[in-house]
Amino acid sequence: MFRRHPVLTALTLAYLGLVAWITLGPQPLDDRAEGLLYRALRVFGRHASTDWITYDRVEFAANVAMFLPIGVFLLLLLGRRQWWLAIILGFLMTVGIEVAQLALPGRVSDVRDVVSNTTGATLGVLLALVLTAGKARRIRRAEARSRARAVTG
Repeated sequence: MFRRHPVLTALTLAYLGLVAWITLGPQPLDDRAEGLLYRALRVFGRHASTDWITYDRVEFAANVAMFLPIGVFLLLLLGRRQWWLAIILGFLMTVGIEVAQLALPGRVSDVRDVVSNTTGATLGVLLALVLTAGKARRIRRAEARSRARAVTG
């Protein structure tokens, strides 16, 4: 699997390294980014149409978005038939991160992160299934034509 897709494997490992740095680093946000985020949330909180945008919701959505590519990468590496394994691996990665965060000062382990990250990985798997459906159909048709020629030939 990894030998057949060396570039995809390298991209996947690089992205997993980035996720590890973000999730296991000593500080989740620097002071400037945190200040900007809280200023934006205060602006949203002043308007009735956007007061539903809270830190918890932004964090949840960011975690979903961060794990969506992991689902895509895992499905592409493992193949469409093993979509379920890609979801399980996404879940196990999330649990691993949360367990590791228990031992890291300044980091907070949270069950909501397991839910949001697993949701992101699952959505990534579903997205990859949709994006690869056309090629999978073409391959199945070509294989069916090849079998039909072998039987009649």
